[in-house]
Amino acid sequence: MSRFVPESLRGYQRSWLRTDIVAGLTLAAVAVPETMGYTSIAQVPVITGLYTVLFPAIVFALLGSSRLLVVGADSATAAILAGGLATFGLAGLTPYSPQWLALTSLTALLCGVLLLLARLLRLGFLGDFLSASVLIGFLTGVGIQVFTGQLPDMLGIPKGKGNWFQQQWHTLTSLGEVSVPTLAFAVATLAIILGFKAILPKVPGAIVAVVLSIIVASVADVSAHGVAVVGAMQGGFPPIGLPQGVGWSDIPPLLTVAFSCFVLIIAQSAATSRSFATRHGQRVDINRDIVGLSGANLAAGLSGTFVVNGSPTKTQILDEQKGKTQVANATMAVVVLLILLFFTSVLTNLPKPVLGAIVFVIGLDLVDIAGLRLVWAARRSECYIAILTAVFVFAVGVQQGIVLAVVLSLIEMVRRQYRPHRFVLGLDAGGEPTFQRAAPGMQSAPGLLVFRYDADLFYANANQFSDDVQELITSAPDPVRWLVLDCSAIPDVDYSAGAALHQLVTFVHNRHATFALAGLDPDLRATLERFGVIALLHIDHVYPTVEEAIAAFRSSAPAPLPADPAGDRTAERAGDRAADRAGDSRET
Repeated sequence: MSRFVPESLRGYQRSWLRTDIVAGLTLAAVAVPETMGYTSIAQVPVITGLYTVLFPAIVFALLGSSRLLVVGADSATAAILAGGLATFGLAGLTPYSPQWLALTSLTALLCGVLLLLARLLRLGFLGDFLSASVLIGFLTGVGIQVFTGQLPDMLGIPKGKGNWFQQQWHTLTSLGEVSVPTLAFAVATLAIILGFKAILPKVPGAIVAVVLSIIVASVADVSAHGVAVVGAMQGGFPPIGLPQGVGWSDIPPLLTVAFSCFVLIIAQSAATSRSFATRHGQRVDINRDIVGLSGANLAAGLSGTFVVNGSPTKTQILDEQKGKTQVANATMAVVVLLILLFFTSVLTNLPKPVLGAIVFVIGLDLVDIAGLRLVWAARRSECYIAILTAVFVFAVGVQQGIVLAVVLSLIEMVRRQYRPHRFVLGLDAGGEPTFQRAAPGMQSAPGLLVFRYDADLFYANANQFSDDVQELITSAPDPVRWLVLDCSAIPDVDYSAGAALHQLVTFVHNRHATFALAGLDPDLRATLERFGVIALLHIDHVYPTVEEAIAAFRSSAPAPLPADPAGDRTAERAGDRAADRAGDSRET
């Protein structure tokens, strides 16, 4: 019978039920105002925000593997969605219109199909092409776009058109038209949310602000004083079925939008699932989660709402409330269903500046200054890329930003593979390896050069690798009689690199020197045998370890090896001078 139990619920204990229900109620208190606020980003009717945490959450609970991941509307995917619909051949559409909503639902269906294909074709690794640093920059850019986008609603002024800079200029030049009652609701909401965060962090300030604002708005009839309210909403079940008013011709322009959402969904959801599973010593099946996310987006598309994603913020809340499993998310879905069936009329007088302020805070939270500082401290080149991604997202567009983020992640990966760490190795008096950054004029010992290369050898770096080794050989203080290539940090070699190794072996042999390999794993050795590299060497010149290769050199050397092969002072001084000129020695 256990095979019929959803993976996220296997091993469920009865003692968890009360905790899960309480956590689900708290989660609903946060999710209801948040998801309603996200509709202002996606530019769809407010009621559709509640739809995102109804059927999609239940479907993910049944199909996914993560015990805690909360699936629903997300600010980043909502921003990609709105930006894509406004730019890719669909600019004539009117936001909030039925056709706009139908296209957002169609995009959710396309995301569901792409996620399913990713699972069938084992393409889940595509999410890994968004590096952690670039993801920080991307979400920071989304956060800036999100919180600045809420300013008109919070100030009671019309939204500007054009790019981000034009919109901000419109806001600045319209400050004389600010609605004081509207601003008062926004400021009060911010004060309540931030106050509860500081004093009572376990109480969701957003739901307190929503309840109080509805009461005040109902008593004071704020709409008569210029404060925009949500207005009447159609309650009941979401509309079930394919989106109306769209056809096959709408799919091609939406594919790029759906693909951008798809990449972010995999990257963000996988990172969130792994993070929280690790905290609790649990194993998460990312491929199974992709199936769950596929089902959740298909459910969203078939129930009249927009793209859904794994939410780090709501998952964090669930974890803080000691939620154990997807029963908490199911509880949240039940609460939302009750609201849809019986209480949508209560939300009629909800002031829009309150929702704007809620999303404003969410946008601020996405701006990860602390994360950027950590990236800066660890590797400045990655921080520059993260900042560039952030600026590109809000200045050019979120969808274009996700493309740039993937491209920059790939470029940074190739850059590190193209110029990886390179060392000249030796052994100290105790027989332990010594490492010095490789630079012309260095040697491991008179007549010996042990070279370590810390990356795959492939077409992009193969010639550079060969040139580096040849330069080390020709610039060594003493004629090199043995070149030992430490392969312990070379996982793989492609055909181009195999050809480069062929040429390098020939170069070494033509200088009447020995070429030896050390530290090969079985797969790498098999690859080099297929490429014919091993056949070029003497059978005895392939060693399990660098230490054994150095011992073989010692036995063949006419002069005894110094105690520290890497300690030749003349070479060290020459190496230091050359290393000062080498840019890679100053990488952070």
